Amino acid sequence: MVGENFAGNIIVNLANLPDFLRNPILKKRMMEFFSLAKPDQDEVINNALEAGPTIPFPNFAKLFKTWLKILATLSDEQREGLFSAYITEIAQNPQKLITFNLDGILEIYLTLDENEKETLANAVKKIINNLDEDKKRRVMLVIPENAKKHLKF
Repeated sequence: MVGENFAGNIIVNLANLPDFLRNPILKKRMMEFFSLAKPDQDEVINNALEAGPTIPFPNFAKLFKTWLKILATLSDEQREGLFSAYITEIAQNPQKLITFNLDGILEIYLTLDENEKETLANAVKKIINNLDEDKKRRVMLVIPENAKKHLKF
């Protein structure tokens, strides 16, 4: 599942699929993530962070909303594992988050139902609050104030 931005290519292709195909394929790929070795997981995360900003935002929005909705259905351990992988990479390289349309991402999050938002926000807060102070500061610097308000930081 890894290779020359293989994950990035999958992300671009998934973003262009209709919902009825995107949902099961994305869920399958997300579940496969947990069976990968740590270096392969890191590569998938990096490729996803590189590919995301290159996708036209309307397509990215559909894909991101699907990803969030699937994350909300995963076990706490899986959800925290996946979020933790992204947050850890962002803590090490905050500039990777800056290239995203963060206001647009917040708007997508706000379209979720209240239970989904609460489930996801709790996982993100738990992970960020467990980071060491330097990493926590770096992550918090790139999260827009409006997003911090909605996540209740």
